Amino acid sequence: MRQTSEELALGIAQALYDKQAEDIRVLDVRGVSTVTDICVVASGTSTPHLKALQKAALAYLKGLADTRCRLSGEADSGWVLLDAFTVVAHIFVPEARAYYDIEALWKGAKEIPFEPKA
Repeated sequence: MRQTSEELALGIAQALYDKQAEDIRVLDVRGVSTVTDICVVASGTSTPHLKALQKAALAYLKGLADTRCRLSGEADSGWVLLDAFTVVAHIFVPEARAYYDIEALWKGAKEIPFEPKA
């Protein structure tokens, strides 16, 4: 069964949470962006942590039979982007997140509540 964009984004957020991602936000950017429906933004504490977060998000996406994604960026750069077409996930180290301030690009976006499951 195909997931909605919101279900997909919340699944990615959960996969990131399970690997101790910090400051996870899920933003509905429909009407604000023409590129995607939902954006997940999260932080990792270091390059190895970004690699672990990237791996967890990719594993989640690969576990879905009808979902494809592309990966851009390298953990060594401080920013990784996973593009699942209707959902884009930005995973940053805190310094890169503050510098690029992705959330400001979508300041008109509605935040989708993410309540992690333990």
